[in-house]
Amino acid sequence: MSDAYNNAERVALYQQNRDIALRNEIVLQNMGLVRTVALSMRNMYIKFGDVDDVVNEGVIALMDAIESYSPDRGAKFETYASIKIRGAIIDFLRKQDWIPRNVRKFAKALDKANSMLYNLNGRAPTNSELAEKMGMDEDKMLKMMAECSCTITLSFEELLYEDNIDEPSIKDSGLDRELLHNEMRKVVADAVNELAEKERQVITLYYFKNLKYSDIAKALGVSEGRVCQIHSKATLALKAKLGGYVKGN
Repeated sequence: MSDAYNNAERVALYQQNRDIALRNEIVLQNMGLVRTVALSMRNMYIKFGDVDDVVNEGVIALMDAIESYSPDRGAKFETYASIKIRGAIIDFLRKQDWIPRNVRKFAKALDKANSMLYNLNGRAPTNSELAEKMGMDEDKMLKMMAECSCTITLSFEELLYEDNIDEPSIKDSGLDRELLHNEMRKVVADAVNELAEKERQVITLYYFKNLKYSDIAKALGVSEGRVCQIHSKATLALKAKLGGYVKGN
């Protein structure tokens, strides 16, 4: 049997007999999945939080997935569990309030300015356009963009993942959840391909290669701060582009 089939079979068996030992065995079998998701999100919390705390939240979400999974959802257990884990970690990070208030305030204002300019011009704004809209010096804005990269990333992740797996419209539609997840990945990939070259490189290395900012900086031959700036700008562009699709507009 494949690992995927073993997971689904064991989860179904646990749901029948509620054997705690079997549940713990399923958790141990899928700890690699929890760690992979937690590490893929580390740039959002590495400066403020502890990876073990994040992994613990992932384990709780994994146990919840074991309780609530059904093959009728149209997704493999791993797909369902990974989305639950990611959503739980996003919720945990948001509630910790690790990020300084001034950083959160700037990120919110930057997101608003970017969305307004995107909707007005039908394209991602330039740095100078953003700085002018926010009424600040471009160099100062870029420095603050690097500082708030984790906040912007969290906001983008919330747009894509938070509670999406339990949306009533998805539950009741009869749609294959795995196909829905794959469709989202394609939409995101298409949006990434439309980014400027440096932005596309950073997003690809961050989301698809799961590299840390420091590793991306080495790969591109730039400073880590510059990577944070590029990542913030690219994420804002993706959020503006994908917002309507995700919300069904």
